[in-house]
Amino acid sequence: MLFGVFDGHAGSACAQAVSERLFYYIAVSLLPLKTLIEIEEAVESERPVLPVLQWHKHPNDYVSTDAGKLYFNSLRTYWQERIDLHEDDDSDIQTALRNAFKRLDNDISLEAQVDYGVPFAHFTPLRVAQSGCTACVAHVDREDLHVANLGDSRAVLGVQGDDGRWSALTLTNDHNAHNPDEMQRVLSEHPVSEEKTVVKHDRLLGLLIPFRAFGDIKFKWSSELLNHIYEARPELLVGNENAKMLLPNYHTPPYLIADPEIAHHKLRPQDRFLILATDGLWELMHRQTVVQVLGEHLSDIQWKKPVSGLGFTVGQMHRLLKERKSRALSALEDENSATHLIRHALGSDGCGSIEPKRIAKMLSLPQDLARMYRDDITIIVIHFNN
Repeated sequence: MLFGVFDGHAGSACAQAVSERLFYYIAVSLLPLKTLIEIEEAVESERPVLPVLQWHKHPNDYVSTDAGKLYFNSLRTYWQERIDLHEDDDSDIQTALRNAFKRLDNDISLEAQVDYGVPFAHFTPLRVAQSGCTACVAHVDREDLHVANLGDSRAVLGVQGDDGRWSALTLTNDHNAHNPDEMQRVLSEHPVSEEKTVVKHDRLLGLLIPFRAFGDIKFKWSSELLNHIYEARPELLVGNENAKMLLPNYHTPPYLIADPEIAHHKLRPQDRFLILATDGLWELMHRQTVVQVLGEHLSDIQWKKPVSGLGFTVGQMHRLLKERKSRALSALEDENSATHLIRHALGSDGCGSIEPKRIAKMLSLPQDLARMYRDDITIIVIHFNN
């Protein structure tokens, strides 16, 4: 199973493209050569190809269809290269994940350099490459859990001890100025003369909070290439004045990378769930609180399971029903764990209770105003069968 959260910045085009494409790149990186050859032969002779992935999507999930053919051709080139290089599937999963991330970012960059005559509706390759996104992806194969992270989303495990208590185990590091190792990495990749300008006000070149991301070509391409594209495609600059400006102190690109940090964890019976969430959640709630809220929510769900009357005295049944009633008042009825977390993040009074008025206010803020109170929040909760 593959799961991922993707957090866009400078527009939604990159996050949209990466969320649709990255899992295919991971699949191509992991599939045995024999399978890739079968797929290539089927495509070549125009026979139907068995789906590489089985998606679990919500019927309302948006899919951009404009660039489908372009995306397919880039992916096909990738598997053809794997076949030609006889790259067999003995590469480990960490290498496969790293290759998939870097290859997709490279393809996003290449597609933007070619002028595709027909402008697609919203997501021209250049728009995708000009915007950016972070990614946090979990690959679960029986008890092997790998997390590949790029940027400042997080993966946190909910662990339940023998005494029933909950603890949080973070599997990712944030790639931003608050991580000393990441600061050291960024500074070491540029000359000493740029020491004061590479990171300013905790942002890359004074502008970007995450230090690793897809897209964002204005932090990656050479000045010559950026100038060339803007001269060739002046329409891109209409109404977007800061697009044509080279960034200040832009001397030794690339400043931004799409090389993920990968963690491996062997799942244990006490590992009950994994939370993947964008930085919007972690800004509002501490990881221990997140796990605690979710752990208690799970116990509440257990409580609501039907009980059979056998083996209960009337007094015991009465006590059980009273206990249930008090619990039901304290927890708003959320079937879905991720919804439950968002409700707490937006509506908590700071003392463990939820204020419905506060949630209503937070959810009804107009878009331009909402950003002053909260970031976008995307959450996936994966429950493990212990």
